[in-house]
Amino acid sequence: MSLDPGMAREFVSQALRAGADHAELFFRSYRNVSVEIKDQTVASLSSSFSSGYAVRVIRDNRIGFSFSTDIHEARQVIARAVEASGSADKDLFLSFAADSTMSEVRICDDSIRNMKHEDAVRLALQIEKAAYDADSRIQRVRKPSASFTVSETVIANSCGMHARYEATACSAQITVVAESSGESQSGWDYQGSRFLNDLSFEDVGRTAAASAARLLGSRKIRGTKADVILDNTVAGEFLGIFAASLSSDAVQKGKSLLADRLHSRIVSPLINITDSGLLPDRLGSRPIDDEGVSTQATPLVQEGVLLSYLFNTYTANKVKTVSTGNALRGGFSSLPSVGVTNLFIEASETSACIPRRSLFSSMRKGLYVVDAMGIHTANPVSGDFSIGVSGLWIENGEVAFPVKEAVISGNLLEFFTKVSAVGDDLRFYGAVGSPSLIISDIDISA
Repeated sequence: MSLDPGMAREFVSQALRAGADHAELFFRSYRNVSVEIKDQTVASLSSSFSSGYAVRVIRDNRIGFSFSTDIHEARQVIARAVEASGSADKDLFLSFAADSTMSEVRICDDSIRNMKHEDAVRLALQIEKAAYDADSRIQRVRKPSASFTVSETVIANSCGMHARYEATACSAQITVVAESSGESQSGWDYQGSRFLNDLSFEDVGRTAAASAARLLGSRKIRGTKADVILDNTVAGEFLGIFAASLSSDAVQKGKSLLADRLHSRIVSPLINITDSGLLPDRLGSRPIDDEGVSTQATPLVQEGVLLSYLFNTYTANKVKTVSTGNALRGGFSSLPSVGVTNLFIEASETSACIPRRSLFSSMRKGLYVVDAMGIHTANPVSGDFSIGVSGLWIENGEVAFPVKEAVISGNLLEFFTKVSAVGDDLRFYGAVGSPSLIISDIDISA
């Protein structure tokens, strides 16, 4: 099923004729090719297409919503949305986005659009082969896989919004197990982009292999207080938890540790945090959000000071401001909520930025954290966390030995307040990216 803007406008007109005061049509389709490899043969190859649409209506300041995958059910879907509005509570903050100019951003790659199955298989094979070739201690691999997607989005509403865009995406990932002297360690890597040339399928395999092999021979350490380097992968996971507190919806519901902290210093002055839907090639980039508002770059934290939250139309109405273009849907069957586009950390000043190759030499003694278990258990309201970590112990700027079963605990805001240096190795995993971070004076327990 496809849907052109003209058909979308007709949906909106039908909804108004059915009694809606305002109406919105949202359509999204996906065409995907996925490959999984096992022992240099194709374990699975799937090619799929899915699509669907949703109708939202506002009638007497009440919201109604319905969706379907069948274009021929349009009248029934509209009728259900209008009927549903009758049982909803009145809400004076409801509105749909006004027409806006679509932002210019590079998100569509013909190499992915025209991907052939044999090419997808060839690229996926490279991931597994590179992992085994990288180190003889790699004994097993799990789910070396690649995915290639083309999506289409159409949005129309009775406030003048009529928009359509296409986007592409590709990703590669693998988990590997290294074994030596009866010990085993696992490693993982992932790359994703909207452009095929951004990915190195071989590097994914090699990086995962190196991540596993470097932890062989791990030992426990005694409890201590020391500096910690968060690898960019782990720093990104921490930022992902922190992201929930930047949502205006969480703030308005009292579920954010950043409530009532606007314009105050919340983290280290060496940190800037930005959300931007305009970064070329990034998976979170798009010309409009899922309500039709133009995407933008939103400075959230500058030099450690909280400048803004992320808004969609509804949460913006509640505090008499404007949407930041951060309305996102999990799919056509979901209502829009507040979410990140591309959320990332960067150094607030050049002097705080350390080349990745110099991260170890800048540390006299401490732990380089390469894997963290249970970051998702951090309390998003209080910010408290206690997680198991593994990594490499650093002495006088050199790797002394790998570490296992260590624990770091604390509070997210206090943790980010102790950032003393920022790496130059910004890397995105999905919609969240971070460079490596050096955190000072962290309690490490066994």
